[in-house]
Amino acid sequence: MLEPLNIYVCPETKARLKCHATRSEATNVISGYLINEETGQQYTIEDGIPDLIFPRELNSEQREAMDYYEGVAAVYDDVAHLSFRIQYVDELKARRDFVRLLNVEPSARVLELACGTGRDSEFIAAELNETGRFYLQDISRSMLLKCREKLARFTVPAEFSSGNACYLPFPDRYFDAVFSFGGLGVFGDIRKSLREIVRVARVGAKVIVGDESMPPWLYETQYGRILLNNNPLFKNPIPLEQMPVEARDVIVRWVVGGVYYLIEFTVGEGEPQADFDLAIPGRRGGTLRTRYFGKLEGITPETYRLAHQAQERSGRSMHEWLDEVVRKAAEKELKN
Repeated sequence: MLEPLNIYVCPETKARLKCHATRSEATNVISGYLINEETGQQYTIEDGIPDLIFPRELNSEQREAMDYYEGVAAVYDDVAHLSFRIQYVDELKARRDFVRLLNVEPSARVLELACGTGRDSEFIAAELNETGRFYLQDISRSMLLKCREKLARFTVPAEFSSGNACYLPFPDRYFDAVFSFGGLGVFGDIRKSLREIVRVARVGAKVIVGDESMPPWLYETQYGRILLNNNPLFKNPIPLEQMPVEARDVIVRWVVGGVYYLIEFTVGEGEPQADFDLAIPGRRGGTLRTRYFGKLEGITPETYRLAHQAQERSGRSMHEWLDEVVRKAAEKELKN
């Protein structure tokens, strides 16, 4: 890792980590550890890659994913292109198009999660220059080593770390863009990982995430049955219910022959805003806020009829008339 680029925080508490190097080459920390000085928790650095996986005991799905990718890292690039070839899709063009949806400036700070051997990473790195910052994370150290080899020819400073996407070791509001294609389905807790992505992205940042998912209308076609027989993960639903409330301008695409999804969104701040106090013209009147919060216990049909007669004679909306009547009655009762 590059000491000048050390922005890492504790994945558990989010406190800034301090680097202690046991071996360095210029500004590169080859070995050592990162420490949370508040708790004493240490994270080792080996061959320049910090191990920031938390918790140490991963759930079964994440452990299975890590073991799988550790086992296939050496041959992954020999077979990864097959999903595209089967669909008659130009892999390089498709990945380049995915990355360009980020629309990043050359000086941007970009995070890629589940970077794997760098099949998308090369296209992201090509969009950045020496003034940018590129952070890459994967749960598999072996995949990271392959990725690092590919990115050595680019000018953008790149930082690699092993980590759990549900507990990101990065500070709040740091990145201009976040990208992850092909890993979201095995992050363990998709809702939590998306919340973490939003936490580390600045307001206005672009996020692109995607993974396997076939649209339901293809399930019973011969096309769908053959593909599902080979890979049941294609039946995973698009995680729209797990999306964070900060997601704005959301676009969902099916890509790579319609068996992968791509979700594109911009990071907003909190829930969307609306003018719930805008006066609504008409007989009923009021606002969306008063209609939501201003509900009273039910009344008899006779009282309902009389109330509407009185409201019509007053020439005011039901909201205005009722608000005044109830307030005066309540004030009178409280004085007695």
